[in-house]
Amino acid sequence: MNLRLIALFVTGVALISASAETQDQKTPTLEELVTKNTEAKGGADALRALQSLKLTGKLIVDEGQLQLAYLQTKKRPGEIRSEFTLQGMTAVQAYDGKEGWKISPFQGRKDPEKMSADDVKPLMEDAEIDGPLVDWKTKESKLEYLGREDVDGTSAYKIKVVRKNGDVSFVYLDPDHFLEIRILTQRIKHGAQEEVETDVGDYEKIGGVFVPFSIEAGRKGDPDKQKIVIEKAEANVPIEDAIFHFPTTATK
Repeated sequence: MNLRLIALFVTGVALISASAETQDQKTPTLEELVTKNTEAKGGADALRALQSLKLTGKLIVDEGQLQLAYLQTKKRPGEIRSEFTLQGMTAVQAYDGKEGWKISPFQGRKDPEKMSADDVKPLMEDAEIDGPLVDWKTKESKLEYLGREDVDGTSAYKIKVVRKNGDVSFVYLDPDHFLEIRILTQRIKHGAQEEVETDVGDYEKIGGVFVPFSIEAGRKGDPDKQKIVIEKAEANVPIEDAIFHFPTTATK
C-alpha cells in the first residue's frame, strides 16, 4: 500500500511538472505580444492606411454630475486637437507635432496660450493613432515584458514602455484579444512624480482598425476619474493642418 502511494505521488509530481513546462512553453515573447497587438488592432496595413481619426462623444466628470460635448481629431504623423464644450464655451488642447497650445475659458482665459513641455506630454501620447506598442523601435522606445498581472480580475500581459523622453508606461494587454485594457503612465510633471491610470475598452472597428469607445482616466488611486464615451468615429476624413497650429490671430 505504501509503495503504491509513493508511486502515485511520484506520478502526480511528474504530471504537475509536465503541465508547468507546457505552460512555460506557451508564454509568449515580447515580439509575439507586439505582433499580436498589431494584428488585433487590424494589422499593420490597416493601421498605416488610417491617416486620420475623428471622434465625437461626451466627457463625463465630477462622478457623473457633469457632461461636456467631446470632439477629438488626430492626424498622422502626430497631430491632435481635443475640444470640450459646455454652455456655449469650448476648451481646446492641441499639438501640431512640435508645440502644444490651449484655450481655457472655464478658467477665465479665452485667448490661446502655449503649453509647457511637461503639459504637452499627454497630448503627444494621445496623438499616437497606433498606441504605444506598434512601431516602438521607430519611436525609439524601449520595451520589456514583465509577465502577467491582475487587472480587475483579468490576468493581463504587462509590458513596460520607456519612451524617448524618459516617460514610462505600463501597458496591460487582454490575454484573449491582445488589445490594451489599461495603461499606467509615470512621468515627471513640474518637478513632481505623476501617475495616470487609463482604462480603455468597448472596441469598435473603424476604417479597418479597432478603436476604444470607452476611455476612463485619472490619477492612480483617485476614485473620481474622467470618462470619455465615444458615440461616433470617422476614419480618414479630410482635416486641415491649420486646426492643430497655434492661432496666428490670437490676442496679444
